[in-house]
Amino acid sequence: MSSAKLRTQPAKPFLKWAGGKSQLLSQFDALYPAALKQGKIKRYIEPFVGGGAVFFDLAQKYQLSSAFLFDLNPELILTYKVVRNYPEQLVEQLEELSRSYKLLSEQQRQTFYYELRDRYNRQRVQFNYNYYSADWISRAAMLVFLNRTCFNGLFRLNRKGEFNVPHGKYKNPKIVDRENLMAASQVLQIAEIETGDFEACKKVATAKSFIYFDPPYRPISKTASFTSYAKENFDDLQQARLANFFRQLHENLEVKMMLSNSDPKNENPTDNFFEDLYQGFHLHRVSAHRAINSNAQKRGQIYELAIANYPISP
Repeated sequence: MSSAKLRTQPAKPFLKWAGGKSQLLSQFDALYPAALKQGKIKRYIEPFVGGGAVFFDLAQKYQLSSAFLFDLNPELILTYKVVRNYPEQLVEQLEELSRSYKLLSEQQRQTFYYELRDRYNRQRVQFNYNYYSADWISRAAMLVFLNRTCFNGLFRLNRKGEFNVPHGKYKNPKIVDRENLMAASQVLQIAEIETGDFEACKKVATAKSFIYFDPPYRPISKTASFTSYAKENFDDLQQARLANFFRQLHENLEVKMMLSNSDPKNENPTDNFFEDLYQGFHLHRVSAHRAINSNAQKRGQIYELAIANYPISP
Protein backbone atom coordinates (compact mmCIF):
# COMPACT_ATOMS: atom_id res chain seq x y z
CA MET A 1 0.00 0.00 0.00
CA SER A 2 1.52 3.36 -0.95
CA SER A 3 1.83 6.18 1.53
CA ALA A 4 -0.29 8.39 -0.76
CA LYS A 5 -3.32 6.34 0.27
CA LEU A 6 -2.62 6.81 3.97
CA ARG A 7 -3.02 10.55 4.30
CA THR A 8 -6.69 10.78 5.24
CA GLN A 9 -5.89 10.83 8.97
CA PRO A 10 -2.65 12.36 10.21
CA ALA A 11 -0.73 9.95 12.44
CA LYS A 12 1.86 11.05 14.97
CA PRO A 13 4.09 9.13 17.42
CA PHE A 14 2.08 7.04 19.87
CA LEU A 15 4.84 7.05 22.51
CA LYS A 16 6.50 9.94 24.27
CA TRP A 17 10.21 9.55 23.59
CA ALA A 18 13.23 11.39 24.94
CA GLY A 19 14.96 13.07 22.02
CA GLY A 20 11.88 12.73 19.82
CA LYS A 21 12.02 14.77 16.63
CA SER A 22 8.47 16.14 16.41
CA GLN A 23 9.63 19.68 17.24
CA LEU A 24 12.29 19.57 14.50
CA LEU A 25 10.19 18.33 11.58
CA SER A 26 9.69 21.76 10.01
CA GLN A 27 13.45 22.41 10.09
CA PHE A 28 14.22 18.91 8.82
CA ASP A 29 11.98 19.36 5.80
CA ALA A 30 14.50 21.77 4.29
CA LEU A 31 17.28 19.21 4.84
CA TYR A 32 15.78 16.16 3.16
CA PRO A 33 17.20 15.08 -0.23
CA ALA A 34 15.59 16.62 -3.31
CA ALA A 35 15.04 13.16 -4.80
CA LEU A 36 12.73 12.30 -1.89
CA LYS A 37 10.62 15.40 -2.48
CA GLN A 38 10.55 14.68 -6.22
CA GLY A 39 9.17 11.18 -5.65
CA LYS A 40 12.33 9.45 -6.90
CA ILE A 41 13.07 7.83 -3.52
CA LYS A 42 10.50 5.20 -2.59
CA ARG A 43 12.26 3.38 0.26
CA TYR A 44 12.79 4.81 3.74
CA ILE A 45 15.07 3.19 6.34
CA GLU A 46 15.41 4.15 10.00
CA PRO A 47 17.92 2.14 12.10
CA PHE A 48 17.01 3.84 15.45
CA VAL A 49 13.26 4.30 15.13
CA GLY A 50 12.55 5.53 18.68
CA GLY A 51 9.28 7.47 18.71
CA GLY A 52 9.12 7.44 14.91
CA ALA A 53 8.32 11.12 14.34
CA VAL A 54 10.37 11.35 11.14
CA PHE A 55 8.91 8.12 9.75
CA PHE A 56 5.30 9.21 10.38
CA ASP A 57 5.99 12.61 8.85
CA LEU A 58 7.70 11.31 5.70
CA ALA A 59 5.30 8.40 5.14
CA GLN A 60 2.36 10.80 5.02
CA LYS A 61 4.08 13.61 3.16
CA TYR A 62 6.02 11.85 0.40
CA GLN A 63 5.39 8.92 -1.94
CA LEU A 64 7.11 6.10 -0.09
CA SER A 65 6.19 2.54 -1.07
CA SER A 66 8.20 0.77 1.65
CA ALA A 67 9.89 1.46 4.96
CA PHE A 68 12.25 -0.54 7.16
CA LEU A 69 12.29 0.33 10.85
CA PHE A 70 14.90 -1.08 13.22
CA ASP A 71 15.73 -0.61 16.88
CA LEU A 72 17.83 -2.51 19.41
CA ASN A 73 15.03 -2.22 21.98
CA PRO A 74 12.82 -5.35 21.74
CA GLU A 75 10.05 -3.74 23.81
CA LEU A 76 9.76 -0.89 21.36
CA ILE A 77 9.77 -3.14 18.30
CA LEU A 78 7.14 -5.43 19.85
CA THR A 79 4.91 -2.41 20.46
CA TYR A 80 5.31 -1.14 16.90
CA LYS A 81 4.31 -4.56 15.56
CA VAL A 82 1.25 -4.67 17.82
CA VAL A 83 0.17 -1.18 16.71
CA ARG A 84 0.62 -2.18 13.07
CA ASN A 85 -1.15 -5.55 13.29
CA TYR A 86 -3.57 -5.46 16.25
CA PRO A 87 -4.60 -1.85 16.97
CA GLU A 88 -8.19 -2.67 17.98
CA GLN A 89 -7.10 -5.22 20.58
CA LEU A 90 -4.47 -2.83 21.90
CA VAL A 91 -7.02 -0.03 22.24
CA GLU A 92 -9.37 -2.36 24.18
CA GLN A 93 -6.69 -3.22 26.71
CA LEU A 94 -5.58 0.40 27.06
CA GLU A 95 -9.16 1.51 27.64
CA GLU A 96 -9.47 -1.04 30.43
CA LEU A 97 -6.22 0.13 32.03
CA SER A 98 -7.27 3.76 31.68
CA ARG A 99 -10.67 3.18 33.32
CA SER A 100 -9.13 1.28 36.23
CA TYR A 101 -6.42 3.88 36.80
CA LYS A 102 -8.59 7.00 36.61
CA LEU A 103 -11.07 5.71 39.20
CA LEU A 104 -8.32 5.67 41.84
CA SER A 105 -7.11 8.28 44.30
CA GLU A 106 -3.65 9.78 43.82
CA GLN A 107 -2.08 7.38 46.31
CA GLN A 108 -3.90 4.41 44.78
CA ARG A 109 -2.76 5.44 41.31
CA GLN A 110 0.83 5.41 42.49
CA THR A 111 0.40 1.91 43.94
CA PHE A 112 -1.29 0.74 40.71
CA TYR A 113 1.59 2.15 38.64
CA TYR A 114 4.37 0.50 40.64
CA GLU A 115 2.58 -2.84 40.79
CA LEU A 116 2.15 -2.83 37.01
CA ARG A 117 5.76 -1.71 36.51
CA ASP A 118 6.99 -4.59 38.70
CA ARG A 119 4.85 -7.06 36.75
CA TYR A 120 6.18 -5.66 33.48
CA ASN A 121 9.78 -6.11 34.65
CA ARG A 122 9.24 -9.62 36.05
CA GLN A 123 7.56 -10.78 32.84
CA ARG A 124 10.54 -9.67 30.76
CA VAL A 125 12.80 -12.49 31.96
CA GLN A 126 10.92 -15.29 30.24
CA PHE A 127 9.03 -13.34 27.60
CA ASN A 128 9.22 -14.55 23.98
CA TYR A 129 9.85 -11.55 21.73
CA ASN A 130 10.44 -13.68 18.64
CA TYR A 131 7.08 -15.41 18.17
CA TYR A 132 3.75 -13.65 18.42
CA SER A 133 1.27 -14.58 21.13
CA ALA A 134 -1.66 -12.82 22.78
CA ASP A 135 0.77 -11.76 25.50
CA TRP A 136 2.30 -9.33 23.00
CA ILE A 137 -0.83 -7.17 23.11
CA SER A 138 -0.96 -6.98 26.91
CA ARG A 139 2.77 -6.21 27.06
CA ALA A 140 2.43 -3.43 24.48
CA ALA A 141 -0.52 -2.05 26.46
CA MET A 142 1.58 -2.05 29.63
CA LEU A 143 4.38 -0.18 27.85
CA VAL A 144 2.03 2.48 26.46
CA PHE A 145 0.38 2.84 29.89
CA LEU A 146 3.73 3.21 31.68
CA ASN A 147 4.92 5.66 29.03
CA ARG A 148 1.81 7.81 29.47
CA THR A 149 1.81 7.80 33.28
CA CYS A 150 5.51 7.81 34.18
CA PHE A 151 7.58 10.87 35.00
CA ASN A 152 8.21 13.07 31.93
CA GLY A 153 7.19 10.28 29.53
CA LEU A 154 10.67 8.80 29.71
CA PHE A 155 11.71 5.37 28.55
CA ARG A 156 14.75 4.41 30.59
CA LEU A 157 16.26 1.06 31.50
CA ASN A 158 18.74 0.20 34.22
CA ARG A 159 21.70 -2.11 33.59
CA LYS A 160 19.52 -5.15 34.29
CA GLY A 161 17.22 -4.09 31.46
CA GLU A 162 14.43 -3.10 33.85
CA PHE A 163 12.15 -0.12 33.26
CA ASN A 164 12.87 2.14 36.23
CA VAL A 165 11.10 5.49 35.63
CA PRO A 166 9.05 6.72 38.63
CA HIS A 167 5.35 7.57 38.63
CA GLY A 168 4.40 10.85 36.95
CA LYS A 169 1.38 11.98 39.02
CA TYR A 170 -0.57 13.49 36.11
CA LYS A 171 -4.15 14.53 36.90
CA ASN A 172 -5.67 13.36 33.63
CA PRO A 173 -3.13 11.54 31.44
CA LYS A 174 -4.22 10.58 27.91
CA ILE A 175 -3.52 6.88 28.23
CA VAL A 176 -5.38 5.81 25.11
CA ASP A 177 -5.66 7.79 21.87
CA ARG A 178 -7.78 5.53 19.70
CA GLU A 179 -7.85 7.79 16.65
CA ASN A 180 -4.08 8.17 16.55
CA LEU A 181 -3.38 4.48 17.17
CA MET A 182 -5.65 3.52 14.28
CA ALA A 183 -4.02 6.13 12.02
CA ALA A 184 -0.54 4.98 13.07
CA SER A 185 -1.51 1.40 12.28
CA GLN A 186 -2.51 2.44 8.75
CA VAL A 187 0.76 4.26 8.09
CA LEU A 188 2.78 1.33 9.50
CA GLN A 189 1.33 -1.01 6.88
CA ILE A 190 4.19 -0.05 4.52
CA ALA A 191 6.82 -0.90 7.15
CA GLU A 192 8.93 -3.94 7.89
CA ILE A 193 9.81 -3.75 11.60
CA GLU A 194 12.75 -5.59 13.12
CA THR A 195 14.84 -5.73 16.29
CA GLY A 196 18.46 -5.16 15.42
CA ASP A 197 21.66 -3.19 15.64
CA PHE A 198 21.94 -0.27 13.23
CA GLU A 199 24.19 -2.27 10.88
CA ALA A 200 21.23 -4.57 10.16
CA CYS A 201 19.88 -1.88 7.84
CA LYS A 202 22.63 -2.62 5.31
CA LYS A 203 20.75 -5.63 3.96
CA VAL A 204 17.83 -3.45 2.81
CA ALA A 205 19.73 -0.35 1.71
CA THR A 206 19.52 0.34 -2.03
CA ALA A 207 20.63 3.20 -4.25
CA LYS A 208 17.15 4.76 -4.20
CA SER A 209 16.79 4.76 -0.42
CA PHE A 210 16.81 7.44 2.24
CA ILE A 211 18.29 6.45 5.58
CA TYR A 212 17.78 8.60 8.67
CA PHE A 213 19.98 7.78 11.68
CA ASP A 214 18.88 9.05 15.09
CA PRO A 215 21.21 7.31 17.56
CA PRO A 216 21.33 7.91 21.31
CA TYR A 217 22.92 11.33 21.55
CA ARG A 218 26.45 11.88 22.76
CA PRO A 219 26.22 13.70 26.15
CA ILE A 220 27.17 17.35 25.79
CA SER A 221 28.18 17.61 29.44
CA LYS A 222 29.12 15.31 32.32
CA THR A 223 25.61 15.61 33.77
CA ALA A 224 23.73 15.12 30.48
CA SER A 225 24.22 11.38 30.22
CA PHE A 226 20.75 10.08 29.43
CA THR A 227 21.45 7.41 26.81
CA SER A 228 19.83 4.32 28.31
CA TYR A 229 16.97 3.57 25.92
CA ALA A 230 18.38 0.05 25.77
CA LYS A 231 20.43 -1.62 28.48
CA GLU A 232 23.55 -1.31 26.31
CA ASN A 233 25.27 2.09 26.45
CA PHE A 234 26.01 4.00 23.25
CA ASP A 235 29.42 5.48 24.06
CA ASP A 236 32.03 7.25 21.93
CA LEU A 237 33.27 3.94 20.53
CA GLN A 238 29.74 3.21 19.31
CA GLN A 239 29.49 6.72 17.86
CA ALA A 240 32.72 6.07 15.94
CA ARG A 241 31.43 2.68 14.74
CA LEU A 242 28.29 4.39 13.45
CA ALA A 243 30.36 7.03 11.65
CA ASN A 244 32.46 4.32 9.98
CA PHE A 245 29.28 2.53 8.90
CA PHE A 246 27.86 5.80 7.54
CA ARG A 247 31.02 6.29 5.52
CA GLN A 248 30.99 2.71 4.21
CA LEU A 249 27.42 3.05 2.96
CA HIS A 250 28.28 6.35 1.31
CA GLU A 251 31.25 4.86 -0.51
CA ASN A 252 29.56 1.62 -1.60
CA LEU A 253 25.97 2.68 -2.34
CA GLU A 254 24.33 5.69 -3.92
CA VAL A 255 22.11 6.01 -0.87
CA LYS A 256 21.01 9.33 0.64
CA MET A 257 21.61 9.58 4.39
CA MET A 258 20.98 12.04 7.20
CA LEU A 259 22.04 11.69 10.83
CA SER A 260 21.16 13.60 14.01
CA ASN A 261 23.22 14.06 17.14
CA SER A 262 23.98 16.52 19.90
CA ASP A 263 26.17 19.53 19.21
CA PRO A 264 29.12 19.48 21.64
CA LYS A 265 29.71 23.17 20.92
CA ASN A 266 26.71 24.00 23.11
CA GLU A 267 29.07 23.41 26.04
CA ASN A 268 32.54 23.47 24.51
CA PRO A 269 33.18 25.58 21.37
CA THR A 270 36.45 23.72 20.76
CA ASP A 271 34.92 20.23 20.74
CA ASN A 272 35.20 18.97 17.16
CA PHE A 273 34.15 15.38 17.89
CA PHE A 274 31.55 15.16 15.12
CA GLU A 275 33.39 17.43 12.67
CA ASP A 276 36.29 14.98 12.90
CA LEU A 277 34.15 11.82 12.71
CA TYR A 278 32.15 13.07 9.72
CA GLN A 279 34.86 14.97 7.90
CA GLY A 280 33.92 15.49 4.27
CA PHE A 281 30.16 15.35 4.94
CA HIS A 282 27.71 18.24 5.31
CA LEU A 283 27.06 19.45 8.87
CA HIS A 284 24.12 21.71 9.71
CA ARG A 285 22.83 23.04 13.02
CA VAL A 286 19.16 23.06 13.98
CA SER A 287 17.68 24.68 17.07
CA ALA A 288 15.89 22.48 19.60
CA HIS A 289 14.31 22.80 23.01
CA ARG A 290 15.83 20.59 25.65
CA ALA A 291 12.89 19.41 27.76
CA ILE A 292 14.50 16.63 29.81
CA ASN A 293 16.89 17.94 32.43
CA SER A 294 16.74 17.58 36.20
CA ASN A 295 17.64 21.28 36.49
CA ALA A 296 14.74 23.37 35.14
CA GLN A 297 17.08 26.34 34.60
CA LYS A 298 19.04 24.29 32.05
CA ARG A 299 15.99 23.58 29.90
CA GLY A 300 15.91 25.79 26.86
CA GLN A 301 17.11 26.41 23.33
CA ILE A 302 20.18 24.48 22.21
CA TYR A 303 21.58 23.37 18.88
CA GLU A 304 21.66 19.87 17.47
CA LEU A 305 23.56 18.55 14.47
CA ALA A 306 22.10 17.25 11.23
CA ILE A 307 24.75 15.52 9.12
CA ALA A 308 24.10 14.53 5.49
CA ASN A 309 26.04 12.83 2.71
CA TYR A 310 24.49 15.16 0.11
CA PRO A 311 24.64 18.95 -0.33
CA ILE A 312 21.90 20.93 1.44
CA SER A 313 20.81 24.50 0.80
CA PRO A 314 18.27 25.22 3.55
